[in-house]
Amino acid sequence: MFENLSERLERSFKMLKGEGKITEINVAQTLKDVRKALIEADVSYKVAKTFTDEVKRKAMGMNVLTAVKPGQLMVKLVHDEMVELMGGENVGLNLTGRPSIILMSGLQGSGKTTFSGKLANMLKTKQRKNPLLVACDVYRPAAIEQLKVVAEQIGIPVYSEPDNKDVVAIANNAIREAKSKGHDVVIIDTAGRLAIDEDMMREIETLKNAVNPDETLFVVDSMTGQDAVNTAKTFNDRLDFDGVVLTKLDGDTRGGAALSIRTVVTKPIKFIGTGEKMEAIDAFHPSRMADRILGMGDVVSLVERAQALYDEEEAKKMMDKLKKNKFDFNDFMAQIQQIKKMGNLKDLASMIPGVGKAIKDVDIDDDAFKSIEAIIQSMTPKERANPQILNQSRRMRIARGSGTTIQEVNKLLKQFDQTRKMMQMVTNTSKMNMMMNAMRGKMPTMPK
Repeated sequence: MFENLSERLERSFKMLKGEGKITEINVAQTLKDVRKALIEADVSYKVAKTFTDEVKRKAMGMNVLTAVKPGQLMVKLVHDEMVELMGGENVGLNLTGRPSIILMSGLQGSGKTTFSGKLANMLKTKQRKNPLLVACDVYRPAAIEQLKVVAEQIGIPVYSEPDNKDVVAIANNAIREAKSKGHDVVIIDTAGRLAIDEDMMREIETLKNAVNPDETLFVVDSMTGQDAVNTAKTFNDRLDFDGVVLTKLDGDTRGGAALSIRTVVTKPIKFIGTGEKMEAIDAFHPSRMADRILGMGDVVSLVERAQALYDEEEAKKMMDKLKKNKFDFNDFMAQIQQIKKMGNLKDLASMIPGVGKAIKDVDIDDDAFKSIEAIIQSMTPKERANPQILNQSRRMRIARGSGTTIQEVNKLLKQFDQTRKMMQMVTNTSKMNMMMNAMRGKMPTMPK
């Protein structure tokens, strides 16, 4: 995501490297290249020019401290302006209704159905809501079935009327069902429609007026680039939606939609989809996105993803095992599954400051754990629980069973042993620090 833009911007800022101060000439040269980088990332020319003009105005109006290098100042100005361009701050969902009604809209193939499931899952797991998904795509073959498959993965019910083509009636019946069964959020998945299809646009307008949703979200595939912005404007003129959802930001996208859409439709981007898994959804924070575009990482979002999957009870059990040196391959496998749930591995790595640039040319396969899982699954339950019994003959059997080599099995066992020792050390260090802090609290203060 945004790799090409990040690289181009970095090259632009290098023009100021070694310069003693900001001048109109070096700022103009740098921002000309920044503007080119934005246009190549599919930001509209008008938005890119307004953006760079504003950065130039602020740069020339500043009294630059000698401690701040021109290049550093330009990065900060571009970062701050980028944050403003994308909306300034995170805007959450309005969930004040009883039940709260969320209406999904967008083009065919934009990812509405999958995102509806992701949103329902997020509301259920993070906000302790009790959502109901509603199947109002009555045109696409198997659309209702697709929503049911998505819902089954996350354990959320779906309201549907397969033989009814009246979407207003289906939605109203679903809302009554939600009230009677205690659902506090209703997410209505609608059919994809083209902005030029007047009948379909009129239908969703009628549906919105009938159910009076608390939130109308426009879901757009970010890989469609500048077309996404134009489509968003057309839909907003008809629906006056409340927010935008950008899907497929983990794909080969240039990112221009994220940078321009807020300016064109004056509606906030509320969520981004970052993968196919049900957990691959992030609230949109302009400042964090600007950090990532400028290669600064996004540790906060990384921690939030980890916390979303954090189970306090499981963590306590793991800590007890570590203290007793009983961490085994069952625990190792459980940790791998947790990491996989967090999303695309390269995307996760790019959230760590400095790592994104280092791995831009590295192909990180999402199946990187495949051989490790195969090796562990080829072990018997006794071997997983007691790694110390894995002698040479057992290792050879495991290699044959997992389709790997004895060298790969030995390498995994060595890595496992190192991981266990490191985790043991961390546990002991925490314990030692607690003891030291306790001792410091009891020690008398020495006279000066």
